[in-house]
Formats: sequence, structure tokens, C-alpha cells
Amino acid sequence: MKFNVKALAVGCAIFWGAVVLLVAVSNLIWSGYGYSFLHAMASIYPGYRAVPTVEQVVLVTVFATADGLIGGAVFGLLYNWLTDRFAA
Repeated sequence: MKFNVKALAVGCAIFWGAVVLLVAVSNLIWSGYGYSFLHAMASIYPGYRAVPTVEQVVLVTVFATADGLIGGAVFGLLYNWLTDRFAA
């Protein structure tokens, strides 16, 4: 069985973007919420500083969505390639 790479990439993009958006918006509402998680994201995504502003929420969400898209596509392609290579 193979993955539909486009569907996996879009699904991962939506999921990861939504998770990061939810934590970032929650941090806007409740100060300190997800502090460690957001600082981990700041160490990964350039330009994101983990400060609770709307601009930073949009920036980290865009980065996370792109990251999920690329990660999902790479995983799907690698899985499909390995499935072809090691098919019984």
C-alpha cells in the first residue's frame, strides 16, 4: 500500500499549523500558556521570537504550516520509495 503524498502533505500541514496556532492563540489569551513549546518553536523557526503578539502568531502559524507540508511530503515520498524497494 502506498500513501497519497499530496493528501498526506496537506493533512500534516493542516494538523501542525492548527496545533501551533492553537497554542500561540492560547498564549495570547492566557499569559505563559505553552511557554516552553513556543520557545522551542522559536529555536526552530527564524524570525519567530515567542512573544505574544498577533504578528508573531501569524508568523509561527505560517512557518508551522509550511513545515508540516514539507515534512508530510518527505515522509510520504520516503515511505513510498521504501515500499517499492522492499516489496515482498
